[in-house]
Amino acid sequence: MKKTIVLFLISLFMLQSCSVNSEIVYHKDAASTSVTDIDTREFMSEMMAMTPDSLKQKEFGEMDRLPTTWTSMYDLAKKEGKLKTENPDSIRIMKKIFMKSTKEDNTLAEFSFKMEHFAPEDYQALKNFTKTEKIPLDQNIYNNWDGKTLTIDTENFNLKSIEEAIRSKSSKEETEKMAGMMIMFFKKIGTTLKFENHIKSMTGKHDWIKQIDDHSIRIEYDLKAIYDKDKKLKNADKKIIIVTE
Repeated sequence: MKKTIVLFLISLFMLQSCSVNSEIVYHKDAASTSVTDIDTREFMSEMMAMTPDSLKQKEFGEMDRLPTTWTSMYDLAKKEGKLKTENPDSIRIMKKIFMKSTKEDNTLAEFSFKMEHFAPEDYQALKNFTKTEKIPLDQNIYNNWDGKTLTIDTENFNLKSIEEAIRSKSSKEETEKMAGMMIMFFKKIGTTLKFENHIKSMTGKHDWIKQIDDHSIRIEYDLKAIYDKDKKLKNADKKIIIVTE
C-alpha cells in the first residue's frame, strides 16, 4: 500500500504544522474505540495561497478522491488494487481501521482515523501489522483496559508511531533532526479518554493528565518536554490507574 491515503496524510505533516486531537472510548466489554482528527485548515490555506492557479489541479486534485465517509483501509486497498496480504489477522485489522476527510468550501479541512471496537487481541495483531504499515496512531491505545480498570503507562506519552510514520517518508538527513521536526510539525496534540461508566478513582499523578468530568480524562502533550531531557516535570508517575464503577 505504497500510495495509500495514510501516506498522503504523512506528506501533510512534512509540509506544515497540524493540530491533532484524539478520543478513546473505553467500552464495558474490555474493547475500545478511538478517533483521531488532524486539522489541516492552516496547511491548506497557506499551500493554496502559495500555489499558482495553473498548478492547483495537479498539486491538489488527488484530494478530491479522498473518502468523505468512513471507509476502511481494506476497502481503500482493494479499490486501489494494492491489497497485498492474505494474512487473516492483517485483513481483520484493516477492516476495523477507517478513514475519512472533511471539506469546507470544497477544501480539505480535516482528516480522521477511526479504530472501531478493538478488543485486546486486536491490539496485539495491530502491533504486528504496523511493523510494515506505518500509521500515525495515538500510543495510548496500547494501555491496558479490562472493562473496569485502565492502567495508563505514561511511557506511552510519546509520539513514537507518528515519528516512525514520518521517518518512512523522510530522508536520512531529516530523520537525524527528528526532535526539531516534530516540534515544527505539530502545534498541539491532545487525547481525551472517555469511559462508559463513571470514574470511581484515579491513582497516580502526571503534569499532562487531569480529570475533566465523571467520565473523562484529558492528556495534553508538552512537545518540548518530550524532546528536552533536561526539562523536569513536577508530577511524572510511571503508572496512572483509573477504576470505573
